[in-house]
Parts: sequence; structure tokens; C-alpha cells
Amino acid sequence: MKRRGDRDERDERDDRAHTWLRRIAVRLDPVGPVREEPPHDGLIVDEQTYRDLEVFEAQGGAPSLFDLLNRCRTAGGADALKLRFRRPFRHADRIRAVQESLRHIMDNRPAFDHLPDSAMLTSLEHYLHSNLSLLTSTRGLDELVEALSFRYGDRKVFRETLAGVHRTATSIRLMARFAARPELAQAPGELAQKLAEMRELLERPLLAGLGAQDDTAMSWWQALRVDRQLRREERPALEQLMRLCFDLDALVSMADATRELGYVLPEVHEGRTEVSGDGVVHPFLANPVANPVDVGQPRRLLFVTGPNMAGKTTYLKACGTAVYLAHLGMGVPARRLRFSPCDSLFSAITLADNVREGVSFFRAEALRVRRVAQALADGRRVFALLDEPFKGTNVKDAVDASHVVFERFAEAEDSVFLVSSHLTEVGEALEPLPTVACARFEADESHGPLRYDFVLRPGISTQRLGVRVLRDEGVFELLDRIRARARRAGPS
Repeated sequence: MKRRGDRDERDERDDRAHTWLRRIAVRLDPVGPVREEPPHDGLIVDEQTYRDLEVFEAQGGAPSLFDLLNRCRTAGGADALKLRFRRPFRHADRIRAVQESLRHIMDNRPAFDHLPDSAMLTSLEHYLHSNLSLLTSTRGLDELVEALSFRYGDRKVFRETLAGVHRTATSIRLMARFAARPELAQAPGELAQKLAEMRELLERPLLAGLGAQDDTAMSWWQALRVDRQLRREERPALEQLMRLCFDLDALVSMADATRELGYVLPEVHEGRTEVSGDGVVHPFLANPVANPVDVGQPRRLLFVTGPNMAGKTTYLKACGTAVYLAHLGMGVPARRLRFSPCDSLFSAITLADNVREGVSFFRAEALRVRRVAQALADGRRVFALLDEPFKGTNVKDAVDASHVVFERFAEAEDSVFLVSSHLTEVGEALEPLPTVACARFEADESHGPLRYDFVLRPGISTQRLGVRVLRDEGVFELLDRIRARARRAGPS
């Protein structure tokens, strides 16, 4: 049982933190609450989170997550894949539809090699958007005269027009044969929808005719007529067929990356937000150490402590990357993962100040925490990663604010939080709460240089290695040389 003095001290600490947070709120936003992006049907991932997880741009010019996973054969497929990376899902049925599609692709992978290749689709796109002249007359003598002027006029334009028609016919035949393959007849999920749309477009009379016959027997007169129909009446249908090919290329890329990298398709369920799994690793590491993740209900806040370089930040990024990829519907770098989707994915890992806009590092931290709080206040299910928050202020304020903020976060019943911190006293205060779990990374300092095994363990780290690291790096030796030189020189 806590003594009265303990309660008084806690209440005083909470009052200080509340006062401090109110002052910060007024300084940050004197005119009203922070507004998020307009709501949409997918998972909300903002630019800070994309940067933290290095989805599109990696530190030091290294390959990004997108670069690592992109297996597309076409530029349009890569664009479609990037659009998917910008629009993760937040509904379990949408995620399952992608997963079912990827499983079918992996089980029937050779069939997808029969999609039109990059050169063919590029040629089709150039043809549809070319400025080549086409027949405008549709009957009688006017059409005949115009056709003859094409035939015996500019030979280059005539040859390019006929070549475009023949290449388009070849592309249509390839699409028709692909869509008719028996192993795709019972395709599930999102794949079934795209194949059904492709088949419907290919049944349009002109396209069906081109897909069923040999266009080499087509006369130049017929080719000019077909050219007019393709680039006028059928252009929207052909453009949609190309988009479907690009979408399929993106799905195949996701399936290929999942298989080649040994990723696992996570188990998706509906209910309160949670993430649990084994063998989670960061995809950028050559020899990663696998760790578990288990955050949900009731223990919805995981408080991670440990010395620098022990693995806290990498662990947060690994978990965040797995959750992000899971919402795309593709495989994740883990042995097993089970999750229920959330509405917003937030991270605060690589925050920076902005001198031009007058935003200090600490203000950037406070803004980020407020953004998470706003999402919670709006009723969103949140998955948040916070790496050593409030390190931009003094230790006393950081302890008070961390305690109050994390305690409130842990009360959000349908959200989960991964927090790393050096403030062990905060962890000790939070550990008794039934909604908080504590884990730690450690360094072996018993023999020689510090050694890290990067293994997550339960509990709170009490290691203090700052002085040890400075000594190991030779900082004190250099300072001692400066002191000795100054003493030899005597008073100035």
C-alpha cells in the first residue's frame, strides 16, 4: 500500500507535468487544435513516419525499403507499387484480399511470366499517345481518298501507324491468352477482381476480334480503320488494360519479394489493435538478431530501456516496418506475426529542429506527441513508435512529462505504443500498471570491450555506460594529454 506521502509526491509531479504540457500547448498552437489530413479509407501514414522507416528514402543514399522490395518488370508496375506503398489498408478484408492474391501468384508463378513485358507496354503507350494522323472520314469516297493519301503520302507516318496497330494487336492477344489461362480461372481476392475486369475489357468487339485472329493477314486499308477505332473509341479501354497489367506487375513484385526474402504473410484478425509475433528482424540488416513483439490488450504500451547501441531504435524500426508491410498485405520479416489493423501509424524517431521556421528540437518532439494525442482524441486506433521522447529538454521536465504522457497513452484501449527511453525512473513508475510491459536490451561489460547481443529481455535496464563508452573511445586519454600539456606550460 502506498503511503500518503507517496500519493502527495505523485500528485505534485502530475500537477507540474500538466502545467508544463499546458504551457507547451499554448506556445505550439495559440489558435486551435492540430488538424490531420482529411480522413480516407486507408491507413494514415505521414511523411515523418515514411522517413523514419526509410520507406522511400534511406539514410546516406542507401537503398530504401521500396528499393529492397521492388521486383517490378515495368516502370508502370513500379509506379503502381509505389502507389500501394502510399496507400496501405486499414480494413482486415482488404488486407486479406491482397494476401490471398499473393499466395495464388506464388503457387502459380510461371503463369504471370506471360503478361506483356515492359517493351510491349511501353510501345503500346507511345502508340496511344502519339501525334500520328488518323482517318477522320468514315464512309464513301471521302474515306477512300483520305486512306489513299495516307498510303502514298508520308511513308514514315504510314509505317509507324501500321506498326502501332500490329504491336497493339500482339499486346491484346497476349493479354487475352494470359487472362484465359486455366490456373487463373479460380483466382481469389484482389487478383480475381483485376482479372475479371481485364476479361470484360477484352470482350469488347474490336479487342476480342484482334485477340482471336492473326493481324498479319490484315490489309493496310483495314489497319487504318482499326487504327482509328483503337485510338479514338478504344483508347480508354486500352489505357485501363495497361493499368491492370501494371497493377498485376505490382502484385507479382510483392509476391516475389515475399518469397525471395523468406517473409511470412501475417495472420490478420479483427478486434482491438494488437501486434504479436516471433523472429521480427529489420530488413536492412545482413545478419539481424530476431526478437519477439507482443503489445496489445491489456498491455498496450511496451517501455524499452537499455544503453546506447544496444538495439532499442533498431527494434522499434523493425516492429514499425513489419506493421507497415502487414497493412500493405504483403509478407513481413518475421517467423510469425499476428495483428489487427489500426487507423494511424505514427513514429517519432528521426525528428529534427527547423531553424528557418523557429522550431526547436524539443518543440518538434512536443508537436509530434500532440499529433499522436490528436489522433487518439479523434477516436483513431493508433500504432505509435516513440524513440527517446522529450530528450530535447531538461531531465526533470522529461521525467515528469514522460510519466504523464505515457500513462495517458496506456489508457487508450484500442491503440498500442512502443516507447524507448533512458529514463529508467519512468519505467519503474509505469511498470506496476497492468497496461504497461517493460523490456530491455543489455551490454556485456564483464570482459574487454562492450559487447551487445541485441536480445530483448523482460524488465528495466539499469546500466549506465556513458562514461565507459567515452573511456573506450579514448576521450579521457586525449583530455588527460591536454591537462598535462597545460600543467607543463604553467600559468599563462
